[in-house]
Amino acid sequence: MPDSYIIEVNSQTAGIVVRSQGGYYCFFASSRRFNRLEGQLFRNAREAERAARKLVNGDVTEAA
Repeated sequence: MPDSYIIEVNSQTAGIVVRSQGGYYCFFASSRRFNRLEGQLFRNAREAERAARKLVNGDVTEAA
């Protein structure tokens, strides 16, 4: 399994997630638009991508 993934939303790079020793993926934002997700932990890359998509779609309560 890879240790990092690039997260993209609508052909824009949202950031990367890097697997930690505990198995969770930590999000690192690539632009201010995704700063709200900075440092958050996710069970997998797909979960991080869903959170980034929700943030772009204006569903901020679900993304946090």
